[in-house]
Amino acid sequence: MGAKTWMLVIADGDARAALEAQPALDREASRALAEQLFPGETLELIGEGDLSYTNPPDPLMFIGCFPGVSVIAASEFAVDHPSQLPGRFLDVAGKRRITLHAMHSVVDWFAFAVWEDGRLIRSLSLAPDSGILEDIGEPLPFEAPFWAEQQRATVGGKDEEDEDAYPLPFHPLELGEAVLLARFGYQLEGGGKASVDPCSIPLLHFQRAGMRRKAAPEAPETPDPWWKFW
Repeated sequence: MGAKTWMLVIADGDARAALEAQPALDREASRALAEQLFPGETLELIGEGDLSYTNPPDPLMFIGCFPGVSVIAASEFAVDHPSQLPGRFLDVAGKRRITLHAMHSVVDWFAFAVWEDGRLIRSLSLAPDSGILEDIGEPLPFEAPFWAEQQRATVGGKDEEDEDAYPLPFHPLELGEAVLLARFGYQLEGGGKASVDPCSIPLLHFQRAGMRRKAAPEAPETPDPWWKFW
């Protein structure tokens, strides 16, 4: 798998339903939200992309505001412990439904978190080299088949002679794709029943100058992930 993401999705309700409606991009609202989320930065519009590419390197940021849903992609969302997402992102979103989705195919790492009415209800982060980094809240319905695999592996045991066995009972990126499908209606890889074409959802691309996490040492910094950008 070659899929990567680090994005935050803020929705009034069902983000998937909002994206399925093929919503029109609100450019003014997109810039306004970008300035709210990244205060103190100079944001230069440099072009457009779409929902199929949501893993911008520093110093870029992608964003799109639509009726009922907003998508923001930035390196701040590539965090090993999603529950530690800086509060300023949650404060801007208010009581709306928030989903963080992040995965990196090079290291088979995936993380996601869901906040409802300002309260964290689920956070999960895992990778084969480090195991489960964070597991908060009850698994959501679309996770059930994956944890069933874990239970079967626990009951059945592992072949001690199989040195090449995958260290997790399921592939984190497969769960990552399942989350994309369940929450947003699309997948980057895989044969799921997608209802949204990510290439049809435009995002504005901004160049960032004076990035807050580097320019404001008095503010809590997002912990660096154990993996590095390539």
